[in-house]
Amino acid sequence: MINPFLPESPGCPTRPRRRWRLAPDPVAPSSHRDLTLSIWHGSVRGRPPLPRWLLGILLSFATGLAWADPAAVAAPPVATIDWEAMIIGLLGGLALFLFGMERMSDALKAVAGERMKDILARLTANRWLGVATGALVTAVIQSSSVTTVLVVGFITAGFMTLTQSIGVIMGANIGSTLTAQIIAFQVDELALLLIAVGFLPMFVTRRETWRQYGAATLGIGLIFFGMSVMSEAMAPLRGYAPFLDVMRGLERPVVGILVGLAFTALIQSSAATTGIVIVLAGQGLINLPAGIALALGANIGTCVTALLACIGKPREAVRAALVHLIFNVAGVLIWFEFIAPLAHFVTWLSPSHPELTGAERLAAEAPRQIANAHSLFNVANTLLFIGFTSQFARLVNWLVPERPEEGAERVGRARYLDEELLATPALALDRVRMEALRMGDRVQEMLARILPAIIAGNRDSLAEVKAMDDAVDSLHAQIIDYLGKISRLTLTEAQTADLIRLMSAVNDLENIGDVIETNLVVLGNERIDQGLSISQPTREVLNGFHRAVTKSVWGAVQAVAQKNVLAAQTVMDMKQEINRIADSAALHQARRLVAAEPKRIPAYTIEMDIMEKLKRIYYFSKRMAKSVTGEPEPREGG
Repeated sequence: MINPFLPESPGCPTRPRRRWRLAPDPVAPSSHRDLTLSIWHGSVRGRPPLPRWLLGILLSFATGLAWADPAAVAAPPVATIDWEAMIIGLLGGLALFLFGMERMSDALKAVAGERMKDILARLTANRWLGVATGALVTAVIQSSSVTTVLVVGFITAGFMTLTQSIGVIMGANIGSTLTAQIIAFQVDELALLLIAVGFLPMFVTRRETWRQYGAATLGIGLIFFGMSVMSEAMAPLRGYAPFLDVMRGLERPVVGILVGLAFTALIQSSAATTGIVIVLAGQGLINLPAGIALALGANIGTCVTALLACIGKPREAVRAALVHLIFNVAGVLIWFEFIAPLAHFVTWLSPSHPELTGAERLAAEAPRQIANAHSLFNVANTLLFIGFTSQFARLVNWLVPERPEEGAERVGRARYLDEELLATPALALDRVRMEALRMGDRVQEMLARILPAIIAGNRDSLAEVKAMDDAVDSLHAQIIDYLGKISRLTLTEAQTADLIRLMSAVNDLENIGDVIETNLVVLGNERIDQGLSISQPTREVLNGFHRAVTKSVWGAVQAVAQKNVLAAQTVMDMKQEINRIADSAALHQARRLVAAEPKRIPAYTIEMDIMEKLKRIYYFSKRMAKSVTGEPEPREGG
């Protein structure tokens, strides 16, 4: 290996202009990565130095860690290190590493998001299936936070209980260890090959699925390449006594856990923290007990992401985040005193290299041992706590009690439109369906209350129905805005069609709300203004027509929310029934027209207007149903 960071400059009292060259590193052997780094850094004249404030922050952080072993500050250096160049290498490698992880995760979520959602919704019948499902989903989409977000959505929608979700959250911890296992292979020589292989389908094909697979492969390549860059940058530290003393200080469990917690909370990824720990181990800079302590801290630090994400979210989201936090903290507290036995066990379990000695043996063995310890810790915690899911549920319900019934302003506030899911269009569209169902429930409530208010209600009951449309309009605006954000993402043809159908459906729901507010409420007020009375036979006719229309709206909403073609077809097949009821009602009204009743003509006019508006509501529900079956209804004005 060669050291790309050795400066060549004339000795002078003032700061010279530096020319960077490659020079042999007496510590590490040569490898192909020298060429990579030489291309990356190049030969730069007059490169401005890093700002002194940045150097000060980084050096202060390193010095602060040295409190674990005061001798670290006083220890004389045994190697000359160019700190500026090393920091550039570390930051650049870290950026590549984190970007690769994000790229891989986003691509996997885009490809597998819909299928993983279906698996998560179906395979949670018991706690063990929940654990297995959570582990599988998280391992595939590489994001425990996304799994938690999905779980919260299922809880709020009533598809899953909090007790069932706890098993899934525990399983998500197991699935998140897959990244560390992959990183521990340390196949740095494949990094550039993976980048090239991943870029190829992104460049040559238009099929979105293949492009996403390519993006995931490219992300894995960037992960390994970033690890390679960081390893090369940290190579000089293998002979730097103060840094080695600081690393030995991390063997103290409290110090290692706190550092792992803080770093994970900063970068918002426990997998990234574990990956960086493995990079340090791969250079022989950190031993197994310190690596385990850092991994334990990362398990707690990852909960910060969920806690921040649940701010301003429903109570179910807060409870799920608390379950995650309590589970991980309890596990760390239990294992705190057993780090040494765990280290001995994974040393026995993992491959050994007795032919090596010292730092070389540590670098060869520690990465796999740390990855195995991370996996065993999460599996053991799950086995230990899986029998206490009901107790966990009672605890978080006590910590986060139910609030009083929602006010009108909360009803009009979206509950499911999570901005974090915009990176995964399949999951974001699913959230729109859930919000559309909630909007549909509000519209159905308006429809259920409007006819009694028209027939025999007062102005207050009509005003209450009219006010309910404010929440419908608010939800409509929020859903359309969210769909607009989704439309700016890279979507498949199926997702684009789905987005258009959902936009059409929520527009139709808003139209139904407007018909009730601007037409039917007005008719009710006219009935009161004119002092009209609707006869009992006519009431029975209107009620029958109203029940049929209400049934059609309910079926259309369910069809949209569940993508249920059968329910949609049922709504479309109601056309003949609706027409038959309308014709029968019209005939009844014609017969009643000659009845010897006061104000018969004005009453007849209002009664016929009510039926016409109800028939128009059915038109909107039928149009919603046809959007699900793929047979769009021709648009009419209104």
